[in-house]
Amino acid sequence: MLTIDNVYSASNALKGVVRKTDLIYAPKLCPGAELYLKTENLQITGSFKVRGAYYKMTRLSEEERAKGVVACSAGNHAQGVALAAQKNGIKAVICLPDGAPISKVEATKSYGADVRLVEGVYDDAYNYALRLRDEEGYTFVHPFNDEDVIAGQGTIALELFEQLQNIDAVVVPIGGGGLISGIAYTVKTLFPKVKVYGVQAAGAPSMANSVAHGEIETLASVSTIADGIAVKTPGTLTYELCQKYVDEIVTVTDDEISAAILALMEQHKLVTEGAGAISVAAAMFGKINLQGKKAVCLLSGGNIDVTILSRVIKRGLIMSGRNCQLTIELMDKPGQLKNVSRIIADLGGNVTSVHHERANEGSDVNGCYLRIVLETRNFAHMEEIKKGLTDFGFKLL
Repeated sequence: MLTIDNVYSASNALKGVVRKTDLIYAPKLCPGAELYLKTENLQITGSFKVRGAYYKMTRLSEEERAKGVVACSAGNHAQGVALAAQKNGIKAVICLPDGAPISKVEATKSYGADVRLVEGVYDDAYNYALRLRDEEGYTFVHPFNDEDVIAGQGTIALELFEQLQNIDAVVVPIGGGGLISGIAYTVKTLFPKVKVYGVQAAGAPSMANSVAHGEIETLASVSTIADGIAVKTPGTLTYELCQKYVDEIVTVTDDEISAAILALMEQHKLVTEGAGAISVAAAMFGKINLQGKKAVCLLSGGNIDVTILSRVIKRGLIMSGRNCQLTIELMDKPGQLKNVSRIIADLGGNVTSVHHERANEGSDVNGCYLRIVLETRNFAHMEEIKKGLTDFGFKLL
């Protein structure tokens, strides 16, 4: 059984191994709340996962250590297990789906793990890892459904209460539930009045659905940019702990996650992956009532694939009213484009793209369309520019 002594034992085991990550005040992300960020995105390996993985290694018997461990992951858990095994002198075999990003494969290899690429998706890699466990005698290190792993993640809560007093709420990402289980158990055991909120992606709400319906459910599919928490089925242990200790679970959209990633980059110079920013998305978009409360959002990881970062930023700009596309119907005569440009410039907009084309069949013979992309300050600024154009007589489509 998970006990608070396990969490304290994990904390002792992790001293000198993991970073005590900073707690940063973030006054602008959620106006009306006293909001802080727990920066596990700056943890070694770029994620909290190393905490649970390392503590699990310290709990292995001599026989288990001699045989080695096997794990399955497409990202942060793989790197956490690989590093923990390396520091403890234990052989680690990590099974990854062959479609995993090259950056994550190479990062896992850099920690000395034996990486096996398995044809197919995560489930295929998971089944292969279990086969290796049975055939080779490896110990399987589960990413979330393991009491030692959960206790390791709970050490974050111990750090929080050393760093900040009188916390009202803690907001935590949920995938399989290992992180929030450790934190919620620790928080409710030591400070039962503190609220613990979980956040999932709207495209992968496995724990939210399971807790709401009173039984573990498996999603038919998952779809979210927060790949680190795209879990179809919660763990049995984590489901029970979430049901007992988590006050509420909410969901956020991919657009909201993108806006949170962008806000963290711009306001706090922090790079987070989708799963890492999801707690901030919930605070930013009012999914949880944090008004007048001292709250902490956990940034669980920063290992975002740079190949998708530009797309995430673009979505974040659109979601926050910083990027706008307009289509304007014009008469094809001199001075039209000049007037459009003047109005936008006078109102402080910045045109980044222009496409001009003749009208289609059925339209006025002298008609044409102007498609422009603008940089704007926010949604109010966007509406101000639209009004300026329509007041001048232009028709927006």
